[in-house]
Amino acid sequence: MLMCLRVLPARVTRNFSRCCSNYVARMRFINKLKEDEGACLTALESGNIFLYHTLAPLLRKTQQGVFQLPLLPFKDLEGILNRLGKDGSMVKDSVLITCTEQNRALFCLDVGELDQQAVEKECGGNFVDLRKAFFTLRGEEAPLVARGQALLRWHQGNGFCSASGKPTTRNQAGSQRVCHSNGLIYYPKMSPVIITLVSDGKRCLLARQASFPRGMFSALAGFCDMGETLEETLRREVAEEVGLEVVSVRYSGSQHWPFPQSSFMVACHATVSPGNTQVDVDHEELEEARWFTLEEIRAALKLRTPPRNPRDQPPTIWVPPSYAIAHKLIREWVDDQELHYDGK
Repeated sequence: MLMCLRVLPARVTRNFSRCCSNYVARMRFINKLKEDEGACLTALESGNIFLYHTLAPLLRKTQQGVFQLPLLPFKDLEGILNRLGKDGSMVKDSVLITCTEQNRALFCLDVGELDQQAVEKECGGNFVDLRKAFFTLRGEEAPLVARGQALLRWHQGNGFCSASGKPTTRNQAGSQRVCHSNGLIYYPKMSPVIITLVSDGKRCLLARQASFPRGMFSALAGFCDMGETLEETLRREVAEEVGLEVVSVRYSGSQHWPFPQSSFMVACHATVSPGNTQVDVDHEELEEARWFTLEEIRAALKLRTPPRNPRDQPPTIWVPPSYAIAHKLIREWVDDQELHYDGK
């Protein structure tokens, strides 16, 4: 069946010319740091670093009760490491993440070999599991710690060449690893995943896995098979998991997702024929999947935190939090429905 892929128009809210000019300069600066070892080291020495301990980011709670990502200047972190009995040169193992609009580079470093409580005391914060950190950080900081964790995990898992078995070495920025015995260069990778919100025109379909928190439903998602297009993956996953055939697809956006090990989420809306809505759940993949009305979704979106129902009561339905692209898909569907009804 022929499918069309439509792209949602971008929403630009800032001055385009100024934003574009700053963006180009920053991207070229970051690229230079990846290619020039000396420039990267200089940027590190004048930049800021945020920390992890065994991949858990360090957060600091303000007097207002808000969690923030503390950024440590190079010299300050050197001093902390020295006080903890570690050679301050460990700071040079930091991985480049991005840079600010003022071209100050941001790096991250995992200090898992040090005593966790000692580091927390020195830095005035606590190392927090990344899933929990997502609920507590401000919007712009959540993707920052996700990117940092993904890069650090990739380096930890790619210390040896898959062809020669010899150790690989990283560049100063941490943007690649090289096997000097055969010249192979390894770059950080993400696994492509399609996530789709299926609608029959009046309802949307949400599902849950047994591993989900109680009462939480989300959009369907699945990894791309080798050689598949995104549209082919979407159609296959919907057919496999809920037994429905998709007739059209509309692209929404994308998001890096650090769980379980760095996925690239491509989000789409999909529609099925109103006469083909009988759900046939694959219980090897899903615990439950069903259609939800606009009213049910509105109620679920009003919940800011996961509900706590007694075990002897039916769970309250809720959806992924705002930082997840599944949440964006659901909100877009609600907006489309409300626009459709308002137009009648």
